Amino acid sequence: MAITVMKRYELKYILNSEQTDYLCNCLKGHMKEDQYSNTTIASIYYDTPTYQLIRTSIEKPEFKEKIRLRSYGIATDKSPVYLELKRKADGIVYKRRVQTTISDADKFFSGNSEISSSGQINKEITTFRDYYKKLVPSCMIIYDRKSFYEPDGDLRLTIDENPRYRVDDLSLTKSMEGTSLLNEGYTILEIKVQDSLPIWLAEVLSKGRIYQSSFSKYGEAYSRQIARA
Repeated sequence: MAITVMKRYELKYILNSEQTDYLCNCLKGHMKEDQYSNTTIASIYYDTPTYQLIRTSIEKPEFKEKIRLRSYGIATDKSPVYLELKRKADGIVYKRRVQTTISDADKFFSGNSEISSSGQINKEITTFRDYYKKLVPSCMIIYDRKSFYEPDGDLRLTIDENPRYRVDDLSLTKSMEGTSLLNEGYTILEIKVQDSLPIWLAEVLSKGRIYQSSFSKYGEAYSRQIARA
């Protein structure tokens, strides 16, 4: 069944090519690639016309939130896409997710409808939209993701290659092109866990000199181009 509610810690790291290769070798025997691995993911982030959400986020408050529409590969008007409300409080990430279509998402953000027929998730996402009053597409983030899971645990790990962005032509139906967010060969590692890191993974990170880093794809794109403009 599709996961619609998530609560977890998310730890981020920036890896060079040698560290990425080292990590992938160390994962063997501990984690497996899931069925969605090796997928190109695109997300359109919605914000107020004054970029209130991302401006608040990059100030690193104790509580922050954002909303995005996500597709796996190039979408069509009828293919499933996912509207995600993501909040972070005291280091814990809470995510609400609803499957929808591009046309239904457009209607939702125009204020003409709710995103699903009923339920707590629909209520939370609709309340979020109504609170900010006007949310518009502001940035598109694209990356090529490898994803891993722990067969007998709740640990998930993703490696995002070639993270890129664009601030025009914000459509999930056209292309996966964009401007690079990192230097060539670098990747973004995200570790997602309900509790603490397993000892074997902590040892792998220590031996590989892989240290936690604060990095937001949307925040980096905003700092590079939108704020400057």
